[in-house]
Amino acid sequence: MTQPSILQVGPYPEWDQQPLDQMFTMHRYFEADDKAAFLADVGPSVRGIATRGELGADRAMIEACPNLEVISVYGVGYDAVDLEACREYGIHVTNTPDVLTGDVADLGVAMMLAQSRGIIGAERWVRDGDWAQKGLYPLKSRIWGKRAGVLGLGRIGYEVAKRLAGFDMQISYSDIGPKDYAADWTFVADAVALAQNSDVLFVTLAASAETRHIVDAKVIEALGPEGMIINISRASNIDEDALIAALSNGTLGSAALDVFEGEPDLDPRFLDLPNVLLQPHHASGTVETRKAMGKLVRDNLAAHFAGESLLTQVL
Repeated sequence: MTQPSILQVGPYPEWDQQPLDQMFTMHRYFEADDKAAFLADVGPSVRGIATRGELGADRAMIEACPNLEVISVYGVGYDAVDLEACREYGIHVTNTPDVLTGDVADLGVAMMLAQSRGIIGAERWVRDGDWAQKGLYPLKSRIWGKRAGVLGLGRIGYEVAKRLAGFDMQISYSDIGPKDYAADWTFVADAVALAQNSDVLFVTLAASAETRHIVDAKVIEALGPEGMIINISRASNIDEDALIAALSNGTLGSAALDVFEGEPDLDPRFLDLPNVLLQPHHASGTVETRKAMGKLVRDNLAAHFAGESLLTQVL
């Protein structure tokens, strides 16, 4: 029996690559020098696409695969997949939610602690000899008891809020409406009002055209010169120009970011800012989670070609 042909948009760890190669005929798009020619050659045989959240699959790629049936995304975000084209051509889309939720929440909280307590700079203070030469490290700010705002109380936002409760933080959140499972936390409908009532604002909502730049200059200004923004969602949810301006002129205290527009080629202005903690989009970057994500990618593809229900279908 002929194995289904899969277009592989980006590389995976070897523990995922080996079983994918055994189960399917994998066409490595990311290794092609002439990607247009590669698509023209293999596209007609492709029945599935295996991609990553930040790579997605645009309309041109989808239309180059006229027999495409399913796109399996390695990641919770699927905003880089052209869903309109998928609907038009009847293509199913899956992602890998839940398995990465805890790790993403963990990193968000770790970024908050690292930024508020100056952990990166303090470690450098010791290594560079400043402790011995200059004395104690400059005082930083506490986290326990502060006001936390969670913008988007989905899977990840909920896990973030649960962790923040352990720091006795006052928790507010915004979403499309109040959540029954968040009775102990305060619902705030408006993002600006949420920022006004927060010392730390976590951005954890799914990205879409409607949420693009939801954290704009008004939200940033409302958070204030002592406030902190933490983004573990998608870069498009924040207006980066407004964020950089606020960090530069002091209208925002600090930020901690795991995602960037155009990553890994982020805006170079970030690199010159002393009040932003930069991370390489690795919130789900643990061995345990990445193995679970890879398995879910494979399981969704296998279920589709076996005529079974998709495990984590988004379209």
